[in-house]
Amino acid sequence: MTIFATSMPVLSIVHPRMEALVFALVAILLCGCDAAKECTNIPTQSHTFRYELLMSTNATWKAEVMDHYHLTPTDETAWADLLPRKLLSEQNQHDWGVMYRKIKNMGVFKSGEGFLKEVPLQDVRLHKDSIHGRAQQTNLEYLLMLDVDSLIWSFRKTAALSTPGTPYGGWEGPEVELRGHFVGHYLSASALMWASTQNDTLKQKMSSLVAGLSACQEKIGTGYLSAFPSEFFDRFEAVQPVWAPYYTIHKILAGLLDQHTFAGNPQALKMVTWMVDYFYNRVQNVITKYTVNRHYQSMNEETGGMNDVLYRLYSITGDSKHLVLAHLFDKPCFLGLLAVQANDIADLHANTHIPIVVGSQMRYEITGDPLYKQIGTFFMDLVNSSHSYATGGTSVREFWSDPKRIADNLRTTENEESCTTYNMLKVSRHLFRWTKEVSYADYYERALTNGVLSIQRGTDPGVMIYMLPLGFAVSKARTGHSWGTQFDSFWCCYGTGIESFSKLGDSIYFEEEGKDPTLYIIQYISSSFNWKSGKILLNQTVVPASSSDPYLRVTFTFSPVENTLSTLNFRLPSWTLLDGAKGILNGQTLSLPNPGNYLSITRQWSASDKLTLQLPLTVRTEAIKDDRPEYASVQAILYGPYLLAGHTTGGDWNLKAGANNADWITPIPASYNSQLVSFFRDFEGSTFVLANSNQSVSMQKLPEFGTDLALQATFRIVLEESSSKFSKLADANDRSVMLEPFDLPGMNVIHQGAGKPLLTVDSSQGGPSAVFLLVPGLDGRNETVSLESQSNKGCYVYSGMSPSAGVKLSCKSDSDATFNQAASFVALQGLSQYNPISFVAKGANRNFLLQPLLSFRDEHYTVYFNIQD
Repeated sequence: MTIFATSMPVLSIVHPRMEALVFALVAILLCGCDAAKECTNIPTQSHTFRYELLMSTNATWKAEVMDHYHLTPTDETAWADLLPRKLLSEQNQHDWGVMYRKIKNMGVFKSGEGFLKEVPLQDVRLHKDSIHGRAQQTNLEYLLMLDVDSLIWSFRKTAALSTPGTPYGGWEGPEVELRGHFVGHYLSASALMWASTQNDTLKQKMSSLVAGLSACQEKIGTGYLSAFPSEFFDRFEAVQPVWAPYYTIHKILAGLLDQHTFAGNPQALKMVTWMVDYFYNRVQNVITKYTVNRHYQSMNEETGGMNDVLYRLYSITGDSKHLVLAHLFDKPCFLGLLAVQANDIADLHANTHIPIVVGSQMRYEITGDPLYKQIGTFFMDLVNSSHSYATGGTSVREFWSDPKRIADNLRTTENEESCTTYNMLKVSRHLFRWTKEVSYADYYERALTNGVLSIQRGTDPGVMIYMLPLGFAVSKARTGHSWGTQFDSFWCCYGTGIESFSKLGDSIYFEEEGKDPTLYIIQYISSSFNWKSGKILLNQTVVPASSSDPYLRVTFTFSPVENTLSTLNFRLPSWTLLDGAKGILNGQTLSLPNPGNYLSITRQWSASDKLTLQLPLTVRTEAIKDDRPEYASVQAILYGPYLLAGHTTGGDWNLKAGANNADWITPIPASYNSQLVSFFRDFEGSTFVLANSNQSVSMQKLPEFGTDLALQATFRIVLEESSSKFSKLADANDRSVMLEPFDLPGMNVIHQGAGKPLLTVDSSQGGPSAVFLLVPGLDGRNETVSLESQSNKGCYVYSGMSPSAGVKLSCKSDSDATFNQAASFVALQGLSQYNPISFVAKGANRNFLLQPLLSFRDEHYTVYFNIQD
């Protein structure tokens, strides 16, 4: 695609020695005298493809791919020719010309004012026992695992220094061209985590890392710092094959800048400015030797958020060359596309371009140029309306597909790239700070809850995913990458992942400057905040959401340092209802506005003040972003901000909705967890469990927690007398019970008569054959139980002592010890447990157990269902 838009109000602040370069640059950019630019990757490739290509030994395949790298001559030099791929109408062409004249005549703008302020991350503390606190702790444990010598091994080799330790593998391997990118992410993540936790061990580790990198930079002596040689940039500037060197440089620059900003390391800032001097000279040489268009053509390779970090640096240094270089990393062909509001991002590599938008948002904040505010706003609307999943994430196989064709994306497991969610959160955060609009805070909540918290594997440190699968009967453990490993993955999404889990407290609270201190509370996350300008220590406690109590319950308490009048604004999410919502301050019920607004309270807060919010959580369906009639019934199910997924290993994804939600989706009571049981048996040194699979029952080797088999080896004991009390497993002894498979609500285990295998069928078909008497184990051990058929007395659930013998109903004829052992099981708490948010949804052919997507580990699930009225 060939398109261009820019405005560069920099002349009034440029140092005289740069005037010649800047005047030439502005003349080229503003007068439209440069050649048109291809706006893509050349060739268009994902990070996954790049890694496979780099590691391949197939020389013929490599040669074929690399043959696509070349400079494309073009004679399209006029602004009027720089149009989107979809040709504009005559009127739009006229508007395009008007826009050009406006941009050409723009002067110096006043930098943005009236934005909400970020609060210092070190003043926010997450509650350790909250879901966000546990995710943060898991990430901290991983950051502390990583070794400094291994992280900077390739940096030292590049600098010709000694290389103690062993280099890490994966994308940080010494032979991988992207090496060093994760180290940059680590610099950012450790700075953010230290601000969030003040962990002394981490502070020592990250300070040692900065010092080690500084030694590498000093040894090289030019300002250059990377884990790969500078010759990579020779190839980049010549538009020859190389894997995104500026992408890695951006991570290193951003990491060092974060070390300065969040950890107060002055050495890091010196390193950044020296690096930027080096790259300023390189870019200047390319433009002087060739043209600015040559620079832009090389930028069709991924450059990360170079513009973003350079605008951030300029806000600290005020050095005009940092601003000029930032402008040069704005990608005009892409930002111009957004400037004319063209829905034309299909086939572009998503995470190449989202950081460019984030950088353009920083350009607006630094320069005040309204064009870049409009760009960010349009981009967010475009992605949300046409290219996003119910998680808030975007992309398929790392790219954007055709607009409003998301159903096609579900045919692969390579759906939401974690990096894109990390960057879309940045886009929405900027927009919220500019506008205070609740919709952007709602988006942030959705994407953080479902797109970020879902990528950790429980509390396993350093185990994360690259792509979040969102199709039918998918598993996080069975994608193109599966779960990563602690020391041999280091994908791009590992880098953004460790940053995301280090800054979970950075978007809960925002300040507004003015006569009286004003605070916006936009995320309900258990935390404390030392609000220094408001002179209050604020504590927020969120009761974990559950399906049995359909309200989000949040309590705020206050510890004022001194009596000061201040205003607190509490977000009322768009997903809640006014009916049933409550705000109670010191026992007094407050009048609430409609959802999508703020509850605003101005007062002198005291230590005795207590504010409680009760916000209804409702189940709702949301159509997939696909406007074809045949996909109108494809919908996701949400509960408040939580995206629900159904446990399933088959192809059935049909639900039958009723007139009301209560007709087809019901909450699972919290008490049901006490009714879950697994039946164990030891055999030749191994432990086996009774499990349901494919509607039959068998003995399976003890599974790992969080797997399909762990679900299938868990049953709910249902007393035949439904009115009977049941709070613990012992309450079922000597009682008539039915066994409901955990992952198949509404089904029962039945027998087919003596000598025949057990099956699982719909509970309406079970009858007497589904009822068993839970009795003490026939083998005489205190810890065992046996299951006797109520309809076939003297016949028991029986499994031969060989694992392959199967499970059947067998009748006892004598006191054979072998029979007694084969009919006895150790009954313990179920291997799986219901999440506090758990529902049963009625299907056309079976029922589904729904739980939050973020709670899944290796189990198979379905996010989008075919919901028929």
